[in-house]
Amino acid sequence: MKTLHIITALNVGGAETALYNVLHGGLSKKFDTCVVSLCDIGVIGLKIRSLGVPVITLNMNSGIFSIFNLTRLIKIVRVFQPDIVQGWMYHGNFAAIFSSVLAFKKTKLVWNIRHSLSDIAYEKRMTRIMIKLNQVLSFRVDKILYNSFASKAQHENFGFFSKKGTVIPNGINLDKFYFSNDICKRVRSDLVIPNDAKVIGHVARLHPMKDHQLFFSVAIRLALKYPKIHFILCGRGVPSSSLVKTIPDEVSDRFHILDESDEIHSLMNAMNIFCLSSAWGEGFPNVLGEAMSVGIPCVSTNVGDSKLVIGDTGKTVQPCDEDAFFASIETLLEKSLKDFYNLGVNARKRIEDNYSLNKIVQLYAKLYNDIAKESKIKKV
Repeated sequence: MKTLHIITALNVGGAETALYNVLHGGLSKKFDTCVVSLCDIGVIGLKIRSLGVPVITLNMNSGIFSIFNLTRLIKIVRVFQPDIVQGWMYHGNFAAIFSSVLAFKKTKLVWNIRHSLSDIAYEKRMTRIMIKLNQVLSFRVDKILYNSFASKAQHENFGFFSKKGTVIPNGINLDKFYFSNDICKRVRSDLVIPNDAKVIGHVARLHPMKDHQLFFSVAIRLALKYPKIHFILCGRGVPSSSLVKTIPDEVSDRFHILDESDEIHSLMNAMNIFCLSSAWGEGFPNVLGEAMSVGIPCVSTNVGDSKLVIGDTGKTVQPCDEDAFFASIETLLEKSLKDFYNLGVNARKRIEDNYSLNKIVQLYAKLYNDIAKESKIKKV
């Protein structure tokens, strides 16, 4: 069975990482796979190529479709002759249905929506247009995948065809994300963080959706109150943010602010508490599952399926509620060593039981084989 994945871009991000994870987790070996990036190859695209999966880039400018790029995409579909075309994110979904229809191939169409939709007004103008196009065309798709129950409910409430929707959450690579005392000591040594310090972490690209303002405000309050707490912030654009200038000089040496990194698993080993401060837009936040796999209790805003993912192994608060976020971190800091350790153990087990990459790859394979059974495509 041939599967063609069409994704908006392949830079570091939740959807891009999810695609790489399922391919790396075995999907690329079960199916004859090709990936198309509407933009450039990015860091994730190179990693996908290293799996032996062909990655074709269309180098679109800022996500704007052109006749030339769409013609190329139609040709790719005609040459590769996929049995299943799967779009990833709104632009990728539109490109998947457009190219399949115009290629005149009897392919099965699957969409993959990685975003929650609490309020479309939060989105950029072009994204709003794409969401509306996706909604109008959703009845023509064979299956619509959501990575969270919250996202499914919100999109169907917006008008997406409900009979085609199903949820497959993100899968976490437990062989990559695990706790290592040696890695913890090395990272802390590199960042000049004492071994006995409590470290609070935050990993996100700089974007209004991620609400770095909230986290910086809370972190500064904590730093001023607790003299031994350190903070690790990592994400594209964060070091150059004006928010860095708001850190008081007397605590600035305890803020370790890093740009985008491919070593998130190592950085998480140095953390004691992980925070997600997003105001909107999250479906299933990869970073929560990754941090929990390392055995880190999490504090998160209640966006997407964050509360479902964390369960009783951490804390969730309403978005933009600085005082509640601060209080939740304090609650974890004040727990006994035994109780805190148990939270981390239970967090890891929760991911093992519900969101391991092996389980998620099996769900994708079953989905494709079910589609094959319905359409008499040769199964794997």
